[in-house]
Amino acid sequence: MAINWTEAQIEQVIAQVINNLGGAASTVRNDWDSTQYNGRKLIGIYADMNDAIDAATAGYKAIRAMSLEEREKVIAKVRELCRKEAPIMAKLGVAETKMGRVEHKTAKHILVADKTPGTADIVAQVKTGDYGLTLTEMAPFGVVGSITPSTNPSETVICNSIGMIAAGNGVVFNPHPNAIATSNYAVDLINRASAAAGGPNVLVASVVKPTLDTAQIMYKHPNIRLLVCTGGPGVVRSVLSSGKKAIGAGAGNPPVIVDDTADIRKAAKDIIDGCTFDNNLPCIAEKEVFAFKNIADQLISEMQNNGAYMITPEQAGKLANIVLVDSKNPKTGIVKKTVSRDCVGRDAAVLLEKIGVKVGGDIRCIICETGFDHPFVQHELMMPILPIVRVNDIDQAIDLAVKAEHGNRHTAHMHSKNIDHLTRFARAVETTIFVKNAPSYAGIGFGGEGHTTFTIAGPTGEGLTSARSFTRFRRCVLSESFRII
Repeated sequence: MAINWTEAQIEQVIAQVINNLGGAASTVRNDWDSTQYNGRKLIGIYADMNDAIDAATAGYKAIRAMSLEEREKVIAKVRELCRKEAPIMAKLGVAETKMGRVEHKTAKHILVADKTPGTADIVAQVKTGDYGLTLTEMAPFGVVGSITPSTNPSETVICNSIGMIAAGNGVVFNPHPNAIATSNYAVDLINRASAAAGGPNVLVASVVKPTLDTAQIMYKHPNIRLLVCTGGPGVVRSVLSSGKKAIGAGAGNPPVIVDDTADIRKAAKDIIDGCTFDNNLPCIAEKEVFAFKNIADQLISEMQNNGAYMITPEQAGKLANIVLVDSKNPKTGIVKKTVSRDCVGRDAAVLLEKIGVKVGGDIRCIICETGFDHPFVQHELMMPILPIVRVNDIDQAIDLAVKAEHGNRHTAHMHSKNIDHLTRFARAVETTIFVKNAPSYAGIGFGGEGHTTFTIAGPTGEGLTSARSFTRFRRCVLSESFRII
């Protein structure tokens, strides 16, 4: 479907949004008033989390009374508006968070619109036998409380909403504080779509200023029957310890193995394409490479042909001291390295400039050779920096790659034509997603088969979530009847 926004219109909208939100995007963050856009009040945004939950509860009651066909009409309208307004949300996301690339965020919204499963994912099961008939159906939980990230804010809101609505739930969001405006714009889009398709005016809800306190209200509120969290380890742990049914999509540190049977030219391009997609913000993106020694030089050369800039070990050390900063745990006093928020999702050129290197717009990735213990290998950076570790053979490659993944069991990649090598690594790493001979984003349906999602629930086992993930099974038994054979 064609997108009808002109560049001038998009720029005007972004300027209006930022003006309404209190000033320049680089200075506002938590001071943004995310309740209006272009002079109109956003639908479904509340000052109090309790009011937001009440609104989502009313939305649940309304959607529960609708047929599957009526729900699908709402979802179809959501898809339509998501395609149409993808450039708006992409530009707003970059302006607000300072992370990612507009063209890639636009593509992610189109992907969400096209490949997020709807009501077709809700399928009943029937069993008949000597003792009659048993029907098992996928039923809604009720009101879902959803925590969403700053890395894929509007994409996650829309993707989650489609699946949760298809399942018959109402939804209340507690967005990441650094992506309030973008997230709430998406909430408003869902509600506009619902109203236009004959659904309730407020089907999903959010809050003006999400905080830890509003999250706690969500966790404890009796109307919230399911919690869904897409975010970092800390917030996932808090959701899983809430005492309620929870779906947690946590962190990853996806390794890539390249052996000497791979198509090296294609592998290099695929890895750079995946690593640099939205500046490495997706949790599935390639984070570190383990390359056989006998093909490593060729791989590096081909990467440089595809927009990678090679830095020296000295430059890598200098850059590591900038992109990783000391963070002290206030409870334990333990100091550890964490990624600098000022560097996450930034362009390669911006990161290189921090160490005095100026490059052109054709450079999209920073590569460097490191040892296994280098912080670039051990930390999930979420920026277009790709360490390369030389290995002797498949045994060493698998051993180091599994260790670098840190047991997250999130995503791993491999480029090889050796089916035994591919099988051994897949079995050893045990990740939710395993991508072979393709960029990482093929794992979520972008250039690969299968549906898409931005909530990949490894810790709780749902995997790539869809509408059925947000349902509970209900069984209805009719004894000694309706067995007609």
